[in-house]
Amino acid sequence: MLLLGSVVSTAGPVEEPQPVYTFGIVPQFNAAEILSIWKPILSEIEKRTGLKFRLVGSDSIPAFERQFSAGIFDFVYMNPYHFIRAERSQGYIPLVSDVGRKLFGILVVRADSPLRSVRDLEGTLVAFPAPNALGASLMIRADLRRKFGVDIVPRYVRSHSSVYLNVVLGKAAAGGGVQKTLEQQPPAVRDNLRVIYRTREVISHPIAAHPRVPPKVRESVMQSLLALGETASGRAILARVPIQQVGPVTAADYAPLAELGLEAFYTEE
Repeated sequence: MLLLGSVVSTAGPVEEPQPVYTFGIVPQFNAAEILSIWKPILSEIEKRTGLKFRLVGSDSIPAFERQFSAGIFDFVYMNPYHFIRAERSQGYIPLVSDVGRKLFGILVVRADSPLRSVRDLEGTLVAFPAPNALGASLMIRADLRRKFGVDIVPRYVRSHSSVYLNVVLGKAAAGGGVQKTLEQQPPAVRDNLRVIYRTREVISHPIAAHPRVPPKVRESVMQSLLALGETASGRAILARVPIQQVGPVTAADYAPLAELGLEAFYTEE
């Protein structure tokens, strides 16, 4: 026992492994696109902070909702209404957002479609990425019912890209999306679509942190993202998210969303 004690006492200190922080992304695009967009951003944050990150995928928006509701992500990029729910369930803290422009939903039809107005959609099949995508589904479905009294047949197709493709291919009469993701579609898709409606504007997607993340780490990540927005190369990689102008945000900035009454259209998966 004495010998063992001597061996232990002369051993060097055991180094604690560096923590790896998980980073979740709302699946607006397919997994390959999300990886190509976010890997350069996380690499830049790692260089600037010395921290380590692991991108955690979600195969659908409902799966993503279960993950943030369970507190799986240390950091997460999510839609504003998802943040409201994540703050309530887990206490997530917003760090930065795109303060250069607001989020709004759009309804698109094929460029050659005879449909001209929202009321023309009565009884038609409309594609959405998921029930709880804020601009691309929740706000649109709420407006269709409350503002126009229009009943449609919803089809949920997992991503914004799939919505636009379904409309172009004639598998849906119309589709819900947001202007940001429409702009990122290939010309063969984007140029064959026409916007017939847009919702009100709300604050954009935040990058938020779980409260278990130490304050110094949260601050370091926030400052690295703000610094990224101050360089031409940093703005270029953020633009792919798309984030036009990164800036700090607080929970108070998202409070007005809770007053929109979207709970009636939110689906628990």
